[in-house]
Amino acid sequence: MRTPRFAAAGALLALAVAACGAPPAGTKGAAGAFEITKDTPPGKGPVDTVTWSLYAEPQSLDYVYAFDYPPNTVLANVCEQLMRITPDLKVEPGLATAARAPDPKRWVYTIREGVKFHDGSTLTADDVVASLRRHMDPKVGSYWVSAYQNVDKIEKTGPMEVTVHLKKPDALFNEEMGTSAGTIESAAWLGKEGYGTPDVGVNCTGPFSFDSWQKGQAINFKKFTGYWDTSLEAKVNTLKMVFIADPAARVNAMLAGEVDGGYLLPPPGFAKLRTAGSGTLYFGPNTTAVNLIPTDLKGTLGDVKVRKALSMALDRDGIIKAAAAGAGTPAKAPGASGAWGTAPDVGKASFDALAPLTQDVAGAKKLIEEAGATGKKIVMATSTLSPDIGVVANAVQSAGQTIGLKVELKAVAPEAYTALFSDPKAREGIDLVMTIWYDSTPDPLEFYGILRTGDFANYGGYSNPEYDALVDAANAKADPAERAAVVAKLQEIAVRDVVWIPLYEPPHNMFMNKRLTGAPTGISQLVYPWAARLGSAG
Repeated sequence: MRTPRFAAAGALLALAVAACGAPPAGTKGAAGAFEITKDTPPGKGPVDTVTWSLYAEPQSLDYVYAFDYPPNTVLANVCEQLMRITPDLKVEPGLATAARAPDPKRWVYTIREGVKFHDGSTLTADDVVASLRRHMDPKVGSYWVSAYQNVDKIEKTGPMEVTVHLKKPDALFNEEMGTSAGTIESAAWLGKEGYGTPDVGVNCTGPFSFDSWQKGQAINFKKFTGYWDTSLEAKVNTLKMVFIADPAARVNAMLAGEVDGGYLLPPPGFAKLRTAGSGTLYFGPNTTAVNLIPTDLKGTLGDVKVRKALSMALDRDGIIKAAAAGAGTPAKAPGASGAWGTAPDVGKASFDALAPLTQDVAGAKKLIEEAGATGKKIVMATSTLSPDIGVVANAVQSAGQTIGLKVELKAVAPEAYTALFSDPKAREGIDLVMTIWYDSTPDPLEFYGILRTGDFANYGGYSNPEYDALVDAANAKADPAERAAVVAKLQEIAVRDVVWIPLYEPPHNMFMNKRLTGAPTGISQLVYPWAARLGSAG
């Protein structure tokens, strides 16, 4: 549920874990210790078939709508981007062999030669131009349009060269080219009616190619023998991703060995998965924070005193125990501490300077009275999509009512919960939603940039000219440390204004059958071809 962005929603690595405050090995959560495993040993040999589970069926495999965990988990192995974000939080060349900025308002990409699409056609600069321009077409309605808001035009400037012209400096743009915002698809394929649907599929350049989509059941892939990157040549011949929406059924399928693994597992199943004889439960590096998003700043939550009061009323340790089975640490800011990989020293210093968000019910009740909000209503979305959504919603309702707010819970169907983060109409009548929000790049500006005026993911319509000016100032800084220093100021404002209400930071999680190894444990799996690293354990 991303409830994501660049989401989706996002790589993470040892550097960020050690330096920025993401939970290190042996971290003591609200209900005990959990170990962070930075990676798994490389796969040793070939495997005929691997079955992997997703908690929901992707609505589409069109990269412009890949704004959540399920589609990104799939597309990370099938499609590729101009840049590549690795499990160690580095931004490296991908389908572009080089990216340069001859001046602050241009990014010039040299396109890799000899790359084949899954249908055998060859990657060209024209494919790159067509793929990137789709994000700027209002008729397409890309969920990644915010990454392009500073782009003036995109053009082919050489046989294998593409230039992106900017309206104003945008240092983050190049890092976004390692996310779905930078995915490259065959231009000819983009013209097919029904592109990205079960009947048509996709035609990209990744280590696995789309084979078939059994609606409501599974998506099947096969090893692409013409893949250009020999260091990531797949050891798995056939990859099947099955959809198991019921949390208990998903855990039981892993315990029984019916599926080989999965990411983003339900916390109520952690205890059983920890002791499973069929495989291992891993906790990995993360760029994720769980937040409450005020989605209507014209209503009750429009008063910062009310938002602050609700935050003060929450028992974060209790929420972590109930919603995350203890696997988490209380958050201090809406952006995750592990998402400062480009400038870990700045990230650590900025987080250390933030005050802990402690529970103060008496102080919260006083703020509600000062705001004249006693008895006012807040509507929060809840859903059976994931158990933690309901747990958090109940905790918010209880805390709100304790300080004098009337918190009404509105049930949203599982298949509609993601729409809350992509369709403004779906949010009508709702004041508050829970999000599990990840960054896809190692740059903290990715998250804090979405809170500027008019951003696609600025769901509550927060608007602050001072904040907007700082976003522009950060984007104009080519040096990561200088950029992060400006982002630290954005973080201070976001915390002060309670634009989002931070809850906790969970580690990423994965279960993998003992017959396999190689998959990264961290959130890099959303942008990096994780299944290409799978192989036999023995």
